[in-house]
Amino acid sequence: MSATSSSRPIVSGIGISQIGRKSAVSGLDLTCESSRQAIADAGLTPADIDGISTMGETPLIEAGQALGIEPKYKGGGYDRGGLLSPVMAAAEAVRTGAARHVLVYRTVKMMDGAVISKDDASPVQSFASPPPLPLAEAGPPTGMGDMAQLIAYHGYAAPNWLAMHCNRYMHLYGAKKEQLGWLAVNSRRNAALNPRAVYRTPFTLDEYMAARMISTPFGLLDCDVPIDGSIACVVSHAGYAADCPKLPVRIEAFGGTDGVGGWTMRPDYPKMASVDAAAEMWAKTDLKPSDIDMAQLYDGFTFLTFAWLEALGICKDGEAGPFVEGASRIALDGEMPLNTYGGQLSAGRMHGYWVLHEAVLQMRREAGERQVKKQKLDVAVVASGGGPIAGSMLLTR
Repeated sequence: MSATSSSRPIVSGIGISQIGRKSAVSGLDLTCESSRQAIADAGLTPADIDGISTMGETPLIEAGQALGIEPKYKGGGYDRGGLLSPVMAAAEAVRTGAARHVLVYRTVKMMDGAVISKDDASPVQSFASPPPLPLAEAGPPTGMGDMAQLIAYHGYAAPNWLAMHCNRYMHLYGAKKEQLGWLAVNSRRNAALNPRAVYRTPFTLDEYMAARMISTPFGLLDCDVPIDGSIACVVSHAGYAADCPKLPVRIEAFGGTDGVGGWTMRPDYPKMASVDAAAEMWAKTDLKPSDIDMAQLYDGFTFLTFAWLEALGICKDGEAGPFVEGASRIALDGEMPLNTYGGQLSAGRMHGYWVLHEAVLQMRREAGERQVKKQKLDVAVVASGGGPIAGSMLLTR
């Protein structure tokens, strides 16, 4: 741990709303539910919160008004961390004195307009279309300059783009679909112990292999689950650690990327921006991959977790498959407990914020039935994103 760890910003509080599939609860109500929990969990009141940082979907001003918060800091300051950028920006804000306590939330209403089948193994998604953008605002996000080429070759969505990465990886290293399956099986096993997870019924490796194909080699159970919900945290200045009613979890280091290379133009393809985010994070700490006690890693598709395991140095290139095979190493009582809440594959797609919530919960030893068994639980890594979008954070007790 670095010599200045005691001066690092802390996660002082966490909160999570009800989680559901096509819920009737508004995004604002979900936001308020998770945010009020996080503020109370931090031992604070809305009057103590002087900053808000978010990726939405609930607008920052709307959330502030509903919660009775008048923030002097309104997000921004770091935009390289992809979906976790608001958390990283909040950490920078409290470190530099722009704020003392920043509320960060991520709210999703992914199931609006969806039709859901009764069989939880075969959801049918038909999302409502967003309003059209003015021509001047249209275009690919930063780091996605190769989008037009992908679409021209009929690669229309993330399952196609990541399937290409995965197929190339399998060709290079001899990875097997069954190894991806062990990751999915382990996630569902953990989700069975998480009362908030949307899918909790265990499945076998054979059932995984039999799931209908989405984009080769990905089947249905390789893909994450759209949900409605909200997760919030409070990022506080280091000096609050002594007064924090719960264990203060320090943000030791974080890293992101500018997305150079897009989806397919990297010279080290099929590697992704996760490599750059991890490198930036490790450059900011004295800790090493061997110090990690637990990993909560993005699994929008199973292969993304393989990519993160290797980018972070937990495994060498091409070794993620053998590492997860059999799921003993990544189990709750294994050497590297992984996605202990069930991951996005089974608990639900909260865009990387559930990995942060779960890491804090586990480090506090408040995870109930799914609590990691290890005696040492001092260092956790959380990571989110894939392709040209990535961010990772190292958390310490």
